[in-house]
Amino acid sequence: MSSSAAERQAVAREHAAEGPGPVVNGTPRRAPGMPVWPGAPTPLGARFRVGPDGVAGTNFALWAGGAEAVELCLFDESGKETRTRLTELTHEIWHGFVPGVMPGQRYGYRVHGRWDPWTGARWNPAKLLLDPYARAVDGDFGLPPEVYGHVRDWPQQQVADTVRDDRDSAPFVPKGVVVHDDDDWQDDRRPKTPWADSVIYETHVRGFTKLHPGIPEELRGTYAGLAHPAAIEHLVKLGVTAVELLPVHQFAHEDHLLRRGLRNYWGYNSIGYFAPHAAYAASGTRGQQVGEFKRMVRALHEAGIEVILDVVYNHTAEAGELGPTLSLKGIDNRGYYRLQSDARRYADYTGCGNTLHVVQPHVLRLITDSLRYWVTEMGVDGFRFDLAAALARSMHDVDMLSPFLAVIAQDPLLSRVKLIAEPWDVGSGGYQVGAFPPLWTEWNDRYRNAVRDFWRGALPDVRDLGYRLSGSSDLYAWGGRRPYASVNFVTAHDGFTLRDLVSYERKHNEANGEGNRDGTDDNRAWNCGAEGETDDEGVRALRRRQLRNLLTTLLLSTGVPMLVAGDELGRTQRGNNNAYCQDNEISWLDWRLLQEPGWKALFELTSRLIALRHRHPVLRRRAFFSGRAHSADGLRDLAWFTARGTEMTERDWYAPAATLGMYLSGRDIPGRDERGAPIVDDSFLAVLHAGDRPVPFVLPAPPWAEEYEVVVDTSREEQDEAPGVVHRAGSEVTVPERAVLLLRVVR
Repeated sequence: MSSSAAERQAVAREHAAEGPGPVVNGTPRRAPGMPVWPGAPTPLGARFRVGPDGVAGTNFALWAGGAEAVELCLFDESGKETRTRLTELTHEIWHGFVPGVMPGQRYGYRVHGRWDPWTGARWNPAKLLLDPYARAVDGDFGLPPEVYGHVRDWPQQQVADTVRDDRDSAPFVPKGVVVHDDDDWQDDRRPKTPWADSVIYETHVRGFTKLHPGIPEELRGTYAGLAHPAAIEHLVKLGVTAVELLPVHQFAHEDHLLRRGLRNYWGYNSIGYFAPHAAYAASGTRGQQVGEFKRMVRALHEAGIEVILDVVYNHTAEAGELGPTLSLKGIDNRGYYRLQSDARRYADYTGCGNTLHVVQPHVLRLITDSLRYWVTEMGVDGFRFDLAAALARSMHDVDMLSPFLAVIAQDPLLSRVKLIAEPWDVGSGGYQVGAFPPLWTEWNDRYRNAVRDFWRGALPDVRDLGYRLSGSSDLYAWGGRRPYASVNFVTAHDGFTLRDLVSYERKHNEANGEGNRDGTDDNRAWNCGAEGETDDEGVRALRRRQLRNLLTTLLLSTGVPMLVAGDELGRTQRGNNNAYCQDNEISWLDWRLLQEPGWKALFELTSRLIALRHRHPVLRRRAFFSGRAHSADGLRDLAWFTARGTEMTERDWYAPAATLGMYLSGRDIPGRDERGAPIVDDSFLAVLHAGDRPVPFVLPAPPWAEEYEVVVDTSREEQDEAPGVVHRAGSEVTVPERAVLLLRVVR
């Protein structure tokens, strides 16, 4: 170490040693006379209950492994703070029962310990800390200098994180709220939709409801708005079975966004794993948000719709060493976060500054306690895990026998809910598509890439497309996994909307204020001949046809389809493929689109395709195709055809092609129904043609069929509900340019 560096460290240590801690007007606010009974170390968090001698109060329990002391801080209506020390310590949990503390009480903690960032110790009692188990949060996170544990504006920024800031953060941070949980969900009826029957709709509580004309204005953008009959009516008409909500855990806005006058819209910056995000509540933030969220879940369940939460347990809003001190960093930095060998620095497998240390038992407990809470007390039906590979890391590498995955697999509650992995992170070896164990489904980005490339004419051959359409057996046919291990998607919140995918080839993220440097450049998009919006009716018609092709492909593929809210009605983000900070019309659904004939027709086609999927088990198989004949006539459960009407040979799979026929036999569906009877369905032939000219296609002759009926023709803006044209097997049909034909076998 150089002498100058040593001197800077000495100055920082001297600065950290100055002063006794936080003061207000020269006097610490403490109330030594406030009664605190021993209470219990479990459950963690603030739990209102009846204590000894029938006295009502709240039990507070906080894990703070290396702390020297913990102060409980209570706040009255005026913001005045009363502090008392928790003197009971059991298995590294500080706890106490405070008589008379009722639901609605706001609180936080101050945790005392060493300030020694060089060893990862960042205790600073000047900073009011949010209880990691707080069930409601009152207030919003701004990020003034006072909320940083270090002196944010220290002249020598290279050592700023080592200089302790002794200013009181309490006036500038939200507080936890004591909540009374008295709902046992006895009247709730969970849909319990089987995986194979699921159709997921990824949406945002605020963005879905903010502009909906049928929702009262005071409810728009809230949980109550999503529970409103007008919102649920759209979901029911569409036919989806589950909403996957972008993060609803309490989150904070990043400093770089606040400085630019923006906010975190998506919410992937969690700070409270038990608290519904308060800004989405119409009824209040002193615990009312909990009941409002529960009523939303109930309303969706009554409509037969499951609720899946997008959860962010891989990192928190406290960022790296230069980030704020809001909760875990000040409770026990070394205990909660992965640190580098230089313990001042954080291991960052998430790209967000820090990574939770999930191999630590108390961190694993925090996550699993949170998951169980949302299932048992908030009524949700499953979870999509953001950057799940980061959770599956043991000490460094991704490990499919990691403590997190092992705990989930054996948990009698969590092993029965829907579990979706985003199977990658940003660290070395983090791409793990197809590697998660049974019980898990995965976002399949290889499906996304293959379908996008096929319809823009960029696939060298159709081998990869065949795997993706039929359930991705190359990725998931191991360890007892099923086709529904693949969550198929063409778009997600992260990237272009479906309309933008056919309208832009380059990202247009200027509104984010980052010089258009953010967001991926690998969009696999085709703008159909013009960049952005155009008055050229030919281009616009082609774009709508491409949307129909993409949606039809998605909903006919084996696996679990995931739609993004608004794709069914032509929502655009104006070419922004990273709208994480756009809490405005760029991100909100424009419901006026349903009044335009072209977009209304797209919604009706999407709804019709989902209904077709629900009616026909051959489109939602529970087992992989075998590709083998199961009867004397040679008919197989899956067959692939060229435009000549002949079965694909190995040479055909390796040859450039813009046309592929996929035959799905309804006669050979494995498994039985609930009464033990064989499952028998219609058979279908799907012809996908991405070429820019019509192509003649010979319909496969017996034993495949004798006659075919056209069910869907994506070259048409309007789709007939009545049976379509019937064609003889062996005859030649003309498949229009860039179109999907779905034909049902009549006999």
